Amino acid sequence: MKITILCENQTGYKGSKVCLSEWGLSLFIEINGLNLLFDTGHTDVYKRNAERLGIILDKVDFVILSHHHWDHADGLQAHNFKSKKKLIIHPEILTKLLAKESEKIKNDFKIVASVNPLEFFHNAYYLGEIPRQNTFENGAVENDLMRDDSAIVIKTKNGAVVITGCSHSGICNICEYAKKVTGKKIYAVIGGFHLFEDNQEAIAETIEYFKTEKPKFLYPMHCVDFPTLAKFHEVFGIKKMSTGDVIELED
Repeated sequence: MKITILCENQTGYKGSKVCLSEWGLSLFIEINGLNLLFDTGHTDVYKRNAERLGIILDKVDFVILSHHHWDHADGLQAHNFKSKKKLIIHPEILTKLLAKESEKIKNDFKIVASVNPLEFFHNAYYLGEIPRQNTFENGAVENDLMRDDSAIVIKTKNGAVVITGCSHSGICNICEYAKKVTGKKIYAVIGGFHLFEDNQEAIAETIEYFKTEKPKFLYPMHCVDFPTLAKFHEVFGIKKMSTGDVIELED
């Protein structure tokens, strides 16, 4: 499994000569011949970076949006796919985007909307609506319950690889649901964890959760501030991944 970070808040050393960055997230995921585009950042930066990194986005088999927020979904408006790709989303996304944005997506893509877990390819799952099981992960954003916030999980021989956008529904909630859907322990967690220093309870509880779960790989990025990343580095020895960086895992 190979995950190339097409867009993240910062540019990593490997991408420093060719890549741009913006606040947002976009990942290109390759698994045994399957190509996924997970989120698209805010503008066409993901597309320009893909070209500079030698990635042909038209080979994408599925596009997946983690949720409707601008820094994950708006880049899709700048796509230049030559054919209609399958777009996997929570159905609320289409009602939360601006009408013209929603209309373009409906015209340009084959929509696969689901609130339930969906195995869209062998051992690859879209999680749909995430159950909120704990009290320290709020999930709401300005009175929006964020039911559309989801993630994907890849089932491997080593365990579940969880890939998230922003984790508004709670990174621990997401991981617990991924375990339930796949029947596997957590092997790796990659993406936005939505943890900031003004919520110390959530940070402490999340750290304790991952101490218990013991995933082999933890890659928090995007919506995790520097003080929180420092705590994760202190406890888990994480490496911060950024635009242009590549994560490779056994599948």
